[in-house]
Order: sequence, then C-alpha cells, then structure tokens
Amino acid sequence: MSSPETGSDDDLPVVAPQLRALRRRAALTLEAAARAAGLSPAHLSRLETGRRQPSLPMLLALARVYGTTVSDLLGEAVADRDAVVRSADMEPTEAGGWTYRQAGAPGRGMQALRLHVPFGSQGDIVRVHPGEEWLYVLTGRLRLRLGDATHRLAPGDSAHFDSLTPHRIAAADPDGAELLFVHTLLQSPTAALCLGPNPGDMP
Repeated sequence: MSSPETGSDDDLPVVAPQLRALRRRAALTLEAAARAAGLSPAHLSRLETGRRQPSLPMLLALARVYGTTVSDLLGEAVADRDAVVRSADMEPTEAGGWTYRQAGAPGRGMQALRLHVPFGSQGDIVRVHPGEEWLYVLTGRLRLRLGDATHRLAPGDSAHFDSLTPHRIAAADPDGAELLFVHTLLQSPTAALCLGPNPGDMP
C-alpha cells in the first residue's frame, strides 16, 4: 500500500472519485460497502478521498461489491468489445505494488488480466467470494493457498478454483511473478465478499 496522498484535489487519482460515485450508484452506504468488502469504513473513506491507494486485491473486491470491473473503478473509457486485444493496447496500471494489463474486453462476464505480483504480496489477505478464478504462471514462482492447502506453482503451472474456497496468493521470488488471471464478474452490488487477516503466515 502506498503512502497517503498529500497533494491538492487535482492530484487525486481518478480511482478516488470513481469509488465514491460507484458506491452511490449501487445505493450503498459507506458502512455497508466497507462491510461487504471486508474493510473498515475509515479505510474505505481514505480510498474514496485519495489519501490511500488501493491494492489490486482491494480493487477486485470493490469491483465485485459494486457489480462492475476494475477498468470502471479506474475510470478507464469503455472501448468497443473487440474480440482481439493487441499487446500495444495493454497499457500497464499500477495499484498497490501490483502491475496489471487488461487482456480482455471490458464489460463481459469474465475479466482477463495480465498481472505482475510483487514479492510477498497479499501474504496477509484471505479472500472468499462467489465465482471462479483461473490463473496461469508465466514467469517466477507463486504460492497459492486454497483452504488449508498450500501449492507452489512454477512457470507453466495453472490453477482453476471456486472462489468460495478461502484463497490468497504470494510471489515466491524476489523479482515477483507474472500471471495470466481470469475471474468471473458478479453483476449484483450485494454480492458477498470477505477480506481479512489470516491467522498465520503462509508457509
């Protein structure tokens, strides 16, 4: 997580006003939205005012709560739903130490991303929510916790799992890991999702 922003309102990231606007569009109070995303109201308020930058897991959590996409949260213009996404069009976006590139068209039932997971990222976050996730390791090594089991994935390995299984990921190499990542989008703003600390460190 980056340090709080101290600049003027003009310096605030686009994601801050978008988070507030999407919450209001979903007719959720700050307290209700924070509870659904597993955050404290104070933390969500800091995200909405630009005093804190959300990590990619938080963006994914809030996107599910609001029934939208990470692209929408970031205020990215919705392009035509072309079947082909060119490499040159995959602009990198930084979020809380993660780097991601959209690898699919926005507004569809699945969202495809290319991710760079920094070393040790998400080591203390456990996610549980409806849906499915699929990931494929391109480079580096990944630790995937599914329930009580820990899996070590090398380049070429993949995982496809039900997101109701408590899960978290962490890059096992200092240089991080590169992934292809696909997850289903939940269109209901009342979709249940839980973020919270894990009682122990990933082995």
